[in-house]
Amino acid sequence: MSWSDRARGLAALALALSLGGCFQPLYSEASHPGLVADLQAVEVAPIPDRIGHYLGDDLISSLNGTGSTPAAKYRLTVTLTQTTQTPTIESQTNAADAATILGLAKFTLIKIDGGQLVFRGEATTAAVYDRTLQGFADLRAERDAEIRIARALADEISLRVAGALGDKS
Repeated sequence: MSWSDRARGLAALALALSLGGCFQPLYSEASHPGLVADLQAVEVAPIPDRIGHYLGDDLISSLNGTGSTPAAKYRLTVTLTQTTQTPTIESQTNAADAATILGLAKFTLIKIDGGQLVFRGEATTAAVYDRTLQGFADLRAERDAEIRIARALADEISLRVAGALGDKS
């Protein structure tokens, strides 16, 4: 190891240590007082369909994982669209051997008192699953893909809602 490699390594270590104190957790009470309480006070409106059920449960869990039910200050409304694409067809069986589910969630966060718009956004994600000629296996793989989509959308939506509420406070 040459002297210049050691110097670069020490410089990188010094930079990492000096910047380590600059980062703050998203849910830090010091940087955003009341953010955790605001997140727990978000009411998630019912989302139709099976994937909407998964998404709603994941949103409730990520916004308020405590199990407590404080009075709602905000309402999160999500409109979810799901499309399935089958890009390849197996030539011998003339059936799709894979599918891609695309999920698009348009969401709005409003204050319950007065109906003022706090934040509006969109989140998209996709999940791929293998299709088989076995009906139950195909159905189970599709549901697993829907669950993966719901989790990914819930993560993105909850982070963006937390960012919007953090900017507000």
